[in-house]
Amino acid sequence: MAQSDAEQEAELAKRKRIRRLRNLIIFVPLSTILVLLITCIFLGISLYITKKELQEAKSAIAAAGGTQTVSVDNTQASGDPLLYTTIGVDEFERTGIDGEDQSEEDTNVRKVYLTFDDGPSSNTNRILDILAEYDVKATFFVVGKEEEEYQALYKRIVDEGHTLAMHSYSHKYNEIYQSLESYSADLSKLQEFLYDTTGVWCRYCRFPGGSSNTVSRVDMHELIAYLDEQDMSYFDWNISSGDAMSSSLSPEEIIRNCTAKLKNYDEAIILMHDAAEKNSTVRALPELIETIQSMEDTKILPITDDTERIHHISND
Repeated sequence: MAQSDAEQEAELAKRKRIRRLRNLIIFVPLSTILVLLITCIFLGISLYITKKELQEAKSAIAAAGGTQTVSVDNTQASGDPLLYTTIGVDEFERTGIDGEDQSEEDTNVRKVYLTFDDGPSSNTNRILDILAEYDVKATFFVVGKEEEEYQALYKRIVDEGHTLAMHSYSHKYNEIYQSLESYSADLSKLQEFLYDTTGVWCRYCRFPGGSSNTVSRVDMHELIAYLDEQDMSYFDWNISSGDAMSSSLSPEEIIRNCTAKLKNYDEAIILMHDAAEKNSTVRALPELIETIQSMEDTKILPITDDTERIHHISND
């Protein structure tokens, strides 16, 4: 009987050890999974907060005005930093090259905005050379081109005081205008790309084909509302050079298209294109600038926050 009791006690102790081992085997993996889950949740929350803070910072930069240049790696682009911000452009307009005070707004001055879509291209340097020769600032609604040969062109546009603005990343109508999501993804990609390339967080854009295009599968009012939510401004045009329709236009025809109705507007946004096949546009540019500059009370300016929004359709 004593032997039987000892065996029972040994068996009972063995069962207890087995239960403890089984509980340990179950507890350790569950504890590990729980710790990993808590860590993932913490990291997810931290990432969300970081992204939100980054977006708020970018919004604050944008709210400071226009296409604001942010120093990259704590270094600024070469040249006069005043010309890289809307504040700089505004200051340039008020004081002029020679520092003459122009602070009083002249409501009788006609404002002309030369805008170039679709660049950069093999013609961009030629366009910039001409603008520099005549000391004129323009606006470039660019697309996304990651090839190394174009990187310097984006930077030159910014460095020489022109307004860098967004057209679309891919310029593929059938993809961009599939939905609000596809349009916003394309535009965001371009915005991030230009920021990484130049340090400029762009807020001005132009719809491919304009806001009145007839190919979009999504209601353009939805896209316009999206831009409003993102604190972005879009610009159409009220004068077309005609170079979008044909590359065979002569420089004289382009000049005539750009100037025939110019006197009808107090603020005129001229549509031109920066593309490899638009050589006539490049050849027309010097005489076009001279013609506009010869007009009484007329200025050629880059687009800024002060520019009147020319819209083919609105979100009203």
